[in-house]
Amino acid sequence: MKVLTCAALTLLAMNLNLQAEEKKVPAALDFKVESLDGKEVSLADYQGKVLLIVNVASRCGATPQYEALQSLHETFGKQGLVVMGFPCNQFGKQEPGSAADIREFCSSTYNVQFPMFAKIAVNGDKAAPLYKHLTAQKTQPKQAGPIGWNFEKFLVDRQGQVIARFGTGIEPDSDEVVAAIRKALETE
Repeated sequence: MKVLTCAALTLLAMNLNLQAEEKKVPAALDFKVESLDGKEVSLADYQGKVLLIVNVASRCGATPQYEALQSLHETFGKQGLVVMGFPCNQFGKQEPGSAADIREFCSSTYNVQFPMFAKIAVNGDKAAPLYKHLTAQKTQPKQAGPIGWNFEKFLVDRQGQVIARFGTGIEPDSDEVVAAIRKALETE
């Protein structure tokens, strides 16, 4: 009887360990954020997807990048790309509006359909934990450091690893960004 009980406990422990391993969330996805509608969203829900995380603003010279971001969403969304917009008012106060203002602007001006999140800080002591992670030396050894301006883009692969960072001046639909997205989508 003791042998049977011991074997059953061993099997139960192995099963629990397997379940824990399956649920392990990569560091880049181990955050909760707030949607533009005020709902809590776990980035772990996007596990297995390729993410293009972008700090956005409605009154910036780079604001027309919304059009290319929406195009990427439409072109690659079914293959597993998720574009994520994080409004930020830290650069020239170029995102002063409320969540409703941002939603209306993005919808009516650029027909944005990809997930948009609540306005956040991306630099400094009040930076959102997600952005602290994205800009950390351990995450981005070659491109670590603060966000320089609106519309910086981070590409996260299906395993939850930050694999690329693109500055404001690099358009979302540039050959460089599209090639990196395609490569990330090909990798399981």
